[in-house]
Amino acid sequence: MLNTLSVRPLPLPIFHSLEIKAFHLHFPSKFTIARLPHQHRKTHIFCSSYEVGGGFPSVKEFNDNGEANWDSSKYEALLRGGEQVTSVLQEMLELLKDMDLDEASEAAAVELAAQGVIGKRVDEMESGFMLALDYMIQLADKDNDDQRKSLLEVVKQTILGHLTKKCPAHVQVIGLLCRTPQKESRHELLRRVAAAGGVFEGGNGAKVHLPGANLNDIANQADDILETMETRPKIQDRKLLARLVLIREEARNMMGGGIMDERNDRGLSTLPEAEVNFLTKLVALKPGKGVQGMIRDVMQGKAEGEDRSDGDDTTESTQKLNGIAGRGSVSGRKARPVRPGMFLETVSKVLGGIYAGNVSGITAQHLEWVHQKTLQVLQEIAF
Repeated sequence: MLNTLSVRPLPLPIFHSLEIKAFHLHFPSKFTIARLPHQHRKTHIFCSSYEVGGGFPSVKEFNDNGEANWDSSKYEALLRGGEQVTSVLQEMLELLKDMDLDEASEAAAVELAAQGVIGKRVDEMESGFMLALDYMIQLADKDNDDQRKSLLEVVKQTILGHLTKKCPAHVQVIGLLCRTPQKESRHELLRRVAAAGGVFEGGNGAKVHLPGANLNDIANQADDILETMETRPKIQDRKLLARLVLIREEARNMMGGGIMDERNDRGLSTLPEAEVNFLTKLVALKPGKGVQGMIRDVMQGKAEGEDRSDGDDTTESTQKLNGIAGRGSVSGRKARPVRPGMFLETVSKVLGGIYAGNVSGITAQHLEWVHQKTLQVLQEIAF
C-alpha cells in the first residue's frame, strides 16, 4: 500500500499555548530599513526564488557578530513575506480558536485550516514568503520551541503542496517520492505512475491521486536538481540530496535497460577525479563493515566528502595534492569533495564499461556491492 501522505503529529495543545506575537520576526540589530507603506505592487509566485535544499542561498549569511549578511532588498522581501506569514497564522487561529479539539483531532484540524487559508492565497504570495517562513522556522529551532516549529512546518508543507500541483507531472511525482520513506512503496508508486497514474488508496486509507509520468523524465529531473546541489561549495540539505539520489537510481533501475540504459548516460567524457580516487580506494579493500563505514562517512559529508571551507581556495596551492593510489593529482588542483550523486554515476559508468567488455568478474561484483551498500546508506540518511 502507498504511504505518501503521512504527516508528523503536532505537539498538543498547540493553539491553546501559542500567541500570534510569537511569530513576529526579530531582525539583527544592523537592520534599520523602515517599513514601507502598502502600495499597489505586483505579487509573484515565490517558487522561483526558493532554494533547493533550504530556504537560503549557499553564500555566507552571517558575519562574525552573528548578524545577517543580507542586502536591503532581501530584508525588504523578508519583511513583506513575514507580514504574510503572520497574516496566514492569524487567520488560522481565527478558524480554530473556538473549536473544542481533542488530541486525536487537533492535528487534522490544523492541516485543514492551513489548506483552507493557503489555498485562497497561494496566487498572491510575496516572493519573500518562503524566505520569511524558513527564517521563522530557524528562530523556533534556535529557541527550542517545538510547538511553534511544528506549526510553521505544517504551513510550509501545505504551501509546497499547493505549488507542486502547479508543476509538471514528473515534478509532482518527485515531490510524492520525497515523502515516501519505504523503498517498496516508492517502487509501487513508480510502477503506477509509469502506467498512466490514477486514483489509489494510500496506506492510511486516504485517496491518493497519481499523475502519469515518464520514468526517464523523473530520473532526469531528479538528476538536474541534485547536480545543481552538488556543484555548490556546500551541501545545504543532505537529507534532500539523499532522497533525490535514491529517486534517480530507482527510476533508472526500473527503465528497460536498468542503470545501464543508454538514456541514463549523462554524457561525461571523463570521470570526476574525486569520485575515481575514492572508488579506487574502496575497490582496493576487502568488502566488509570497514568499507561500508567509509562509504557512510563520505555520504554524510565527512572525510573525502567534507564540504570545502571558504579558506580552502586561498590555501589550495600549498596543500599536498593526492591523486589515484597516492600519486599526484591529474588536474594539478585539489580534488573537490566526493558527492553522492556523482559517486553513484561514476560507479555505474565503470560498471557499464566492464560489462561492455565482457570481462566481468571479481571487480564487477565488488562494484555491485559498493553500489548496493551506497544505496543502503543513502536510505538511512534520507529517512
